[in-house]
Amino acid sequence: MTRYVGRENVRKRLEPLAGQPGRTVYAGGTARIETADETITVRPPFGLPHEADYETVELGPLFDALAGDHIVAALLVRLGGYAVGVFEGERLVASKVGSRFVKGRHKKGGSSSGRFSRRREEQARALIETASDTAVRVLNPWRDRAEYVALGGDRTTVDHVLAAHSELAWLADRALPRFFDVREPRQRVLERLPYEFYAAELVALPRRRGAWP
Repeated sequence: MTRYVGRENVRKRLEPLAGQPGRTVYAGGTARIETADETITVRPPFGLPHEADYETVELGPLFDALAGDHIVAALLVRLGGYAVGVFEGERLVASKVGSRFVKGRHKKGGSSSGRFSRRREEQARALIETASDTAVRVLNPWRDRAEYVALGGDRTTVDHVLAAHSELAWLADRALPRFFDVREPRQRVLERLPYEFYAAELVALPRRRGAWP
């Protein structure tokens, strides 16, 4: 089962295995570590260019990739709120959060339902416009420096925000593959986001008895 594990926790999990007999394969952006008891595959979030095959558990290239800090722009949006920020490493250096009321879905039919839907659409458009304007103001000054972009919240709403301004096209081009599930785009959530975008994909599977060496 794949899970995302914070980079320091990956180090703590793997460090006791360093130098043990086994096999380590670096290829395709992943490190596959085979020991007598298990096979662990780790994919760092910002890539792993090293490629090699070792006859022991060799963790140096993996740890180097996990330890690297980057400049990451973030855009988190759901109907009802947004959070925009820029991180140098794990430090938030620019940010803006906001909220706009958007009515929930109407459960009844009739003419009132039509009026409700139109009002809801107007509120959603206002939120999207405000979020896209904010993203331009906060993120575009970092366009030449930002290496990656973390997108999260509601995917459809984020897509609408990106489409609302041609100046935001670069965000999609640099977006991390992982879309971050954020229920409330708030300042405290934004400040905790680095743990998530520096987390690595990790899969650990027990080895079959008799499969080693």
